[in-house]
Amino acid sequence: MTDPVLEFAPGHPLLLLGAFPIHDVGYVAEEFFVSGTASSYAPDAELGPDGQWRVTPSGTADFTTRIVALTPADRAQFNGTVLVEWLNVSGGIDAPAVWMMAHREIIRAGYAYVAVSAQKVGVHGGANLLDIDMSLKSQDPERYASLNHPGDAFAFDIFSQIGGLVRSAGSGIPGILGELRPQHVVAIGESQSAMFLTTYINAVDPLARVYDGFLVHSRFGPAAPLDGSSLIAELESSAGSQVAVRFRPDLRVPLITVITETDLFGDVTLGYYFARQPDNEWLRVWEIAGASHADNYTIHVAPIDNGSAPLDDIVAAYAPTKMLMGQQLGHFINFSPQHHYVVQAALAALTKWVRTGELAPSAPPIEAGETQGTEAPQPMLDRNGLARGGIRTPWVDVPTARTSSVVPEDNIMAAIFGSGEPFDAATLRRLYPGGPTEYLESFTAALDTAIGSGFILPADRAEILALAAATYPGG
Repeated sequence: MTDPVLEFAPGHPLLLLGAFPIHDVGYVAEEFFVSGTASSYAPDAELGPDGQWRVTPSGTADFTTRIVALTPADRAQFNGTVLVEWLNVSGGIDAPAVWMMAHREIIRAGYAYVAVSAQKVGVHGGANLLDIDMSLKSQDPERYASLNHPGDAFAFDIFSQIGGLVRSAGSGIPGILGELRPQHVVAIGESQSAMFLTTYINAVDPLARVYDGFLVHSRFGPAAPLDGSSLIAELESSAGSQVAVRFRPDLRVPLITVITETDLFGDVTLGYYFARQPDNEWLRVWEIAGASHADNYTIHVAPIDNGSAPLDDIVAAYAPTKMLMGQQLGHFINFSPQHHYVVQAALAALTKWVRTGELAPSAPPIEAGETQGTEAPQPMLDRNGLARGGIRTPWVDVPTARTSSVVPEDNIMAAIFGSGEPFDAATLRRLYPGGPTEYLESFTAALDTAIGSGFILPADRAEILALAAATYPGG
């Protein structure tokens, strides 16, 4: 099979990086089209729930897709690691979901970042949760006229080939990272992309051996289909017949999976609870108590969070809201700031593990009640109504609100964004009779414990304390 061909596409790529110009944070964004021939894969035997899948390349198809490379404008700031994100198409548009959550750490640590239009929906349109078409071809038919995605059965090999291009950057392959020479290449993906990465890890990685590590963010219990059928259609039509799939036991490289309450307990689909497995020499599972699949940060804060936005603007963006994408809900969506800080710590821990061999910290699981069959369990709650166990942050151990994945409405988008319930004044007086001073003292102690455990980065400490002081109710 011939090597893929890279073509520079000058101009402005379509990518939801944020409301701030990328050059303002010291990065350069360039778009490329990648053409080649990709393989699909057929299973050698039944694909079991243990994830130890064996597959063989089967059919082939030509493809042309796009990637967007973000590199530090000051080349000396490059830290040697490239993050390759499988873009998320659940909303009918190529969305850099991990970038949204972790871009502050990506920028300040000097990673290079490559976004991949890995799935057909992102290029041509197709089934998605919002039932809209914001594909590349629909948004800019002229710019993306040459793109041709043969289907998601070929997405896995396309992702391998692009990983190989990234790995070869700086050694004769022109353009993709300029003159930067990567030392490590790490795959990342969130939600639907995390489920595709689960299939990639179980079936394709043993053959491709391209990536040095994986960050699988917010996966549910099932893995994506290997045959190219629509994961969204499958989830919507076969909720009763889904199978939870673990990561293969003989992983090749470090893997951290970050799981929220939504992912764990299956408000959207069969939960990761049914795919749980213990940590091993290559696996770390981080379950975040009080967190939901998406939250205020995802849609309100991330777009303005460039590292220098005024604190008042950030506080206003975190303000509890019942408005979700133009729809008025009967409850607040989850407004806890913790989720993205933990994802940043997971990224740092994973890439340190890849670079140095130092194991990422293990986290306790969220405590769950009893369940029968595939009926979703419920989290065990502490005296403040927040989940017990899991990764503990100051927002759950020193709370001013009850945040969770539980929602009172039967609405798939509402379920994804969880819920939040601010404590009333009487509850705050009971918890913190000394007022804001006592609250901040307890919050600081809990924050330092989380930092010491490796679940929040020291670089975020000052910002988190300023945010806590500014958001204390009435404080």
